Amino acid sequence: MDFAKPVSELTEAQAIAELADLARQLSSANVAYHTDDAPIMDDARYDTLKRRNAEIEAAFPHLKHAESPTDQVGSAPSEKFTKIKHAQRMLSLSNAFDDDDVRDFDKQIRSFLGLSVDAPLSYTAEPKIDGLSLSLRYEGGNLVYAATRGDGETGENVTANALTIADVPKHLKTGISVIEVRGEVYMSHEDFAKLNAAQTMKNDKTFSNPRNAAAGSLRQLDPEITRARPLRFFAYAWGDVSEALSDTQIGGIQALADLGFSTNPLTQQFADVDRMLDHYRQIEAQRASLGYDIDGVVYKANDLDLQVRLGFRSTTPRWAIAHKFPAETAWTTLEAIEIQVGRTGALSPVARLKPVTVGGVVVSNVTLHNEDYIQGRDSKGAPIREGRDLREGDWVQVYRAGDVIPKIADVDPDKRPENSVPFDFPTICPECGSDAIREAQDSVRRCTGGMICPAQAVEKLKHFVSRGAFDIEGLGAKQVEQFYTDGWITEPADIFLLREQFGSGLQQLKNREGWGEKSADNLFQAIDEKRTIAFGRLLFGLGIRHVGENSGKLLANHFGSWSNLRNAMDHIVPDDSAEWDELLGVDGVGEVMARALVAAFKNPVERASIDRLAAQLNIEDAEVTTSDSPVAGKIVVFSGTLEKMTRAEAKATAETLGAKVSGSVSKKTDLLVAGPGAGSKAKKAAELGVETIDEDSWLSLIGKS
Repeated sequence: MDFAKPVSELTEAQAIAELADLARQLSSANVAYHTDDAPIMDDARYDTLKRRNAEIEAAFPHLKHAESPTDQVGSAPSEKFTKIKHAQRMLSLSNAFDDDDVRDFDKQIRSFLGLSVDAPLSYTAEPKIDGLSLSLRYEGGNLVYAATRGDGETGENVTANALTIADVPKHLKTGISVIEVRGEVYMSHEDFAKLNAAQTMKNDKTFSNPRNAAAGSLRQLDPEITRARPLRFFAYAWGDVSEALSDTQIGGIQALADLGFSTNPLTQQFADVDRMLDHYRQIEAQRASLGYDIDGVVYKANDLDLQVRLGFRSTTPRWAIAHKFPAETAWTTLEAIEIQVGRTGALSPVARLKPVTVGGVVVSNVTLHNEDYIQGRDSKGAPIREGRDLREGDWVQVYRAGDVIPKIADVDPDKRPENSVPFDFPTICPECGSDAIREAQDSVRRCTGGMICPAQAVEKLKHFVSRGAFDIEGLGAKQVEQFYTDGWITEPADIFLLREQFGSGLQQLKNREGWGEKSADNLFQAIDEKRTIAFGRLLFGLGIRHVGENSGKLLANHFGSWSNLRNAMDHIVPDDSAEWDELLGVDGVGEVMARALVAAFKNPVERASIDRLAAQLNIEDAEVTTSDSPVAGKIVVFSGTLEKMTRAEAKATAETLGAKVSGSVSKKTDLLVAGPGAGSKAKKAAELGVETIDEDSWLSLIGKS
């Protein structure tokens, strides 16, 4: 697998392998950056990795990986702070890395809105501050709380600390009833240098960069420590608000300034993409002299009504994008190639490098993707790196695409050791000794051992207790490995039997090294609290290949209850049953995901494990929408040509109103919206007696006529 290979040229098997690798690399980065304030990769590294993931998912929407970063914003709030649920989600931004990406952003907006290439459309452009996102809620003009972004829905309560920042007003200049002001806490270069000098004088820990210093300072348990740190705040957006600030983004920014907030003076409005890009280059040229860190420029649709129409993807707004600054390279020695076995049995080669600093980040490990990549070719046999293979001892160039994900860009064969030999990729699993096979059209070699392979079993258990799944407090990767090694847990159901088996008797958890009576009781209690679990979380937690966090929610929303899904799986016959057609009709579910789901439930060993787990749980039905819209809870299908809004906007609007959008008509369909050329779907709807309306009737129904 070669990340330099265009997504358009990937086979489905290659896309599957890449998504698995991308998810694995980002899982620890989220927690390190957002929760621990100790990044293992900088924003730029992270962004390119996430961008590649998004591009593949856009090209293969049915392949969303079980650990897809696309469905994540930030990381879970730290247990050190109380939690605050945001009235409106705080989302991350999608990224652009070159001019073409920015032009595509403009084209996508115009396509979504049905605007011509020459229709007037303005944007704002502002520096992307490299700091910590903060939301400030004011009621009656008074600051009532401050919260970090957290996972986008719930953040950490840092009100006492925010009150110590001079740029954060305690009272607003006007009596606006309610407003959530969003912005970035940062530290200037000058203040950062002074802080580190003072830390050195006191023999205290120094900070690696201003962003870490700002994040660590804001997230102190003692507000007096925060008060002593020179933090600053730029306001750039708003969330929940009782009255409109303006009808434009640029007007809203001015309104924030009028309320007493510091706003970035480089923020400007532009009527076309070329001028935006010129502004980007001007800001990039000033980057070193600004006095604070930025890592790109953010563009936003200026018209707020258009922002509403454009809406959001799962974790990013359609109306904004971050244009990131370029990448860096460095040369070092490839000291060893090691093979890791993942949850799906994939044998993933990893290069252990002599540590090298690339763009301020120390890189010591780089994924090598698969055996083709090591041998210097793609899956079709075309050369990469001009056909040069990779060997232990090689002098390699590490490239950080967009300053984000490290990969090996090239190798210098002239510096290759004389005793160098090609890397022999294993055909036997290094963990369990089972055959490792590579199926046709698959770029990844996989262990056939299944659950007898300890690496796969442990990785599945780690996934089960991960944040997006069961998220059991006190039971992380380290504890899972410990309990598995000791034979205490071999499958998820065993976790819920720990109290019964190891809460009393001679072999008790409280008597183990690192555990005591209180910590053991806390773990048992945390496990019991997760016996009641949301349907979608359970589906994600099962670790079924291709069923990601968002896919789990889609399936849960469609089937409604665990019993409905189980019954469908009992009767489903791939390619030859109404249940199969229904499954493929779920918007966002493709054939690859559907086959993986069915295979898991049809496999006797895996099904028995799933049933043992379900017997320990109270599985909550999917939430029924409380929207009072006339289409809430209904299954809607769009077919034919829509003339007054694009298909994408129609689907997004329906989902916002609580409808379930399907890609095919079945007896469960409630409504078909048919434009010219509806064809077979209209015919099938008529046969099944499904209500069919035209676009005008649809717009009238939802109050947009």
